[in-house]
Parts: sequence; C-alpha cells; structure tokens
Amino acid sequence: MTRGPLDPERAARVVLSRVGEPGDPRLTGLVAELGAVTVLESLREQGLAGQLREDLAARLERVDPVVELERAARLGIRFLTPADDEWPRGVDDLAHGPLLHERGGVPVGLWAKGSARLDSSTARCVAVVGSRSATTYGAAVAGEIAATLGAAGRTVVSGAAFGIDQAAHRGALAVEGPTIAVLACGVDRAYPAAHKPLLDHIADVGAVVSEAAPGCAPTRIRFLARNRLIAAMSQGTLVVEAAIRSGALNTANWAASLSRTLMGVPGPVTSAPSVGVHQLIRARGALLVTDGHEVLEAVSPAGEHTVASLHAEPHARDLLTAEQRQVLDAVPVQRGAEAAQIARTAGVAAVRVTAALGVLSAAGLVEHAAGRWRLASGDRDAVAPAG
Repeated sequence: MTRGPLDPERAARVVLSRVGEPGDPRLTGLVAELGAVTVLESLREQGLAGQLREDLAARLERVDPVVELERAARLGIRFLTPADDEWPRGVDDLAHGPLLHERGGVPVGLWAKGSARLDSSTARCVAVVGSRSATTYGAAVAGEIAATLGAAGRTVVSGAAFGIDQAAHRGALAVEGPTIAVLACGVDRAYPAAHKPLLDHIADVGAVVSEAAPGCAPTRIRFLARNRLIAAMSQGTLVVEAAIRSGALNTANWAASLSRTLMGVPGPVTSAPSVGVHQLIRARGALLVTDGHEVLEAVSPAGEHTVASLHAEPHARDLLTAEQRQVLDAVPVQRGAEAAQIARTAGVAAVRVTAALGVLSAAGLVEHAAGRWRLASGDRDAVAPAG
C-alpha cells in the first residue's frame, strides 16, 4: 500500500486524520466541499485563515503520510477513505446529518483493524448500546439479543465499553456472529484496558474501527464523535439501559436524526438505569422491543422476519357463543346440578340449555354423572369467583 506512489488524496486524508479532531465539522465540511488535497495545501500555506489553521498548525509540522501508513501496516491497521470499496457507505449519510454537540460530518478517513470488511459487515448490522453501569438484567438482555442477531447473520456494532457494550459483543461472539467495535481512541489501544483480550478477539473475527489515528487517547469529545459512527454504520440502534444523562442517548439521537430505526428495551419503572430508555420510548418514538426477534423484525424488510403472535392459544371457552358461555357460568364447580336448575340459574330456556350442555360436554368443559352436571375437573381453575 505504501511502496508505490501514494495517491495525493489518500495522503492528504492521512495527514488530516492525524492532525484533526474526529468529527470536527470545520474540517469535515471543508474536505467534503473542497477535497482533502486542497484543504491540506491551504492549511499549510495559511490560505485557510482563522481558528482552524491556528488550532492545527502545531500538529501539521511533523506528519509524513507514508510513515503513518507504514507504521499502521506493521500493526495490522489499514486506512480507509470514501474512495475505497471497503468504505462503510452508511457513514456517508453524515454529510446531510445535523451537528450534535458540535460534532458531525463524514469522517476524513477511518482506521480499521481486523479480518472483517467494513462494507459487507455493515450492510446488515444493528448497534446495541447502553449504560456502562449495567444491571444484571440489562447485561443479560443485551447479550441474548446480540446472540439472536449474530445467529441471524447480523453484525452487532457497539463501543467495547463496560456494561451493555461488553455484553453485546460477547453475545454475538458466543454464537460466532460478526461484531464490530468502534472506539474513541486509536485502534492500537485498548480502552478500557481491561478489555484488551476482548478487543483482540474482535479483531481476529470481526473489526475494530476508529476515526482517531493510531496512538490517539480517548477523550470526551472523541466519544461524542464516535457515537455518530456507531449510529451511521447501523440500520438500527437498540438502547438497553441508559440513565438520564447516558452517552448512549447521544448515539440514539444520532440514529433518530439519520432516520435509522431506534429501539429501546424497557426496564422496571423504578430503575434509574432505564429512565433514559423510557423517555426514548415515550417522547422520541423509539420502538419498544423485548427480544432479538423483535429487533430483527424492526430492521428487516417487511415479511422477512415476522414475530409470531404473543397471544395464547385459543381456549375452548373462546370458541363458545354468548349463550353457551352464559350456560357454562351457571354450571356448579363442585356439586352437580340438574339441567332444569342450570336453566333457572342461567336464565335460559331448558331446551336450549340441554343443547348447550351437549356442546360444552363435547368441548370437555363440563361433565355429567348421575343426571347432574358440573364443571370438568380440568376447567375448574379457569373459573373466577363471581364479583
């Protein structure tokens, strides 16, 4: 990649990726409008006056794109631009997205490590995000949903943080499903450090991606920039537990602004980690989901994944006419009664009660012995006390 002449546009994007901050709309906007070569030349020649030039001046002095790419290659890291076939096309939608927390725009480039190609891996993917301080309930639900998605061939995208992110990645990996970790630091760094084995494994079977150049440390503003990539890469974003000020809500806001499917898993109404999710469902129109099959239905073309009805199988009582139910209500639970007595209790003519009792007996709802009728033993528990 670096032995022959380096394409000027790629070289410029490498430099700008190194010197600029991820998601800086001043930089992403200029690159989208003028091209990376023109922007870099203008910055070096001070043609772009103002704060951007002042902010990047010190960083511009010592960046050699060839050295950057060679160093990355030794670490198994590749640099992607919108001109590459592997570029995840979903992030192109950021060109028309809003600015959230002063971050936005299509990335100048992406650094990726791992065996999975980003174009194919992100063609059918779902982001699963949520609280770092996840409850046992939240982690279990996130893992189960991610496993269902992975088993269905959907890529699970998350941020490799503690809590819900970790559970989502592990759920996908447990079924050998594809997963992508999007970081707020260089892909050569493990953040959090305790997740180095997890990130190494994701790189072996999936991909680790960042807008930040190798070696960069995570910062708050880089996390905010990272969130837009998670949302843009995915067809839908699922939030599993998010407190009222959770960073996962920023990802959800990006998903909504990019017209991606937004979903939330409800939690107990007394649970602080679920307050943010409940607000998404109540006020932001997030789709309430409870398992992976419902997520698949939400992000799939109509009819591809249809969740079976949650209604119970019809009971024999559900098939009765109103008059037959009226007769059934008059049949004693324990001590039997003659048909005439049942007719008086039900307020139905004796001839029609006799016919109804025949239907009820055939349905297994009543039983007859010694000229008396009572509810069948298997149906007694279904009778509620008269109120």
